[in-house]
Amino acid sequence: MTDASVVTEPDLIVRREGVAGIIRLNRPKAINAMTLEMSEGIDRALDQFEADPAVALVLLEGAGERGLCAGGDIRALWESSKVNGDLGKILWREEYILNARIKTFPKPYVAFMDGIVMGGGVGISAHASHRIVTERSTVAMPEVGIGFAPDVGGSWLLARAPGELGTHVALTAGRLGAADAILTVSPQAEAEQIERLNKALDAAGVRYQAEVYAGAPHGYTQADFAAIGRYSPEGTERHYRDLLALFDRNLH
Repeated sequence: MTDASVVTEPDLIVRREGVAGIIRLNRPKAINAMTLEMSEGIDRALDQFEADPAVALVLLEGAGERGLCAGGDIRALWESSKVNGDLGKILWREEYILNARIKTFPKPYVAFMDGIVMGGGVGISAHASHRIVTERSTVAMPEVGIGFAPDVGGSWLLARAPGELGTHVALTAGRLGAADAILTVSPQAEAEQIERLNKALDAAGVRYQAEVYAGAPHGYTQADFAAIGRYSPEGTERHYRDLLALFDRNLH
């Protein structure tokens, strides 16, 4: 018997909060594993937010405490394959198109990459214009472990990592924590993002500067710089709301 008092929420929640368009992955029991319907829903949400002049930025978040997104819905793909279905072809086609769109989205797209971010989760976050990681972040391409190439544009990202870090991750399916994830970012792109962040913080009257750690190899950003050093498991939600409030005040 079904309990009529139980309210079932959708797998994807899209809403406005101030000047931010929020996209919330809402399958916490599955670590927000992506379905085809969720991918299509994100695309429709981006249509809506791009056309809405009241939306100044898009923010991607994941429900639950375990992570943003563990990747694609492997169970659904397996079930489809057992009946010779074509879900895999459709899902990956739509997913790749979405990843490319995120990369070129005309408004700031902020990905909150707390906790587990793997496979398809990397695709919808690592191509963002702004990426936030925490000390709980675990970023990986697990498909490499079964002989697949880095998916969802991962090979493009890893090819631009310093030294042989990208090669190592592409061959070993190694997991990246916050510091390694920052190091993997192109130093030129990172420097540009820090400069934009500093200007936004200054404009909002916040006396805090993201600094490049001179002692790090090749001048890369220190692991605990800026937002990363400010996040903790206990304070993540509060800091996240503070970040939204900052954007709201500064972009009206």
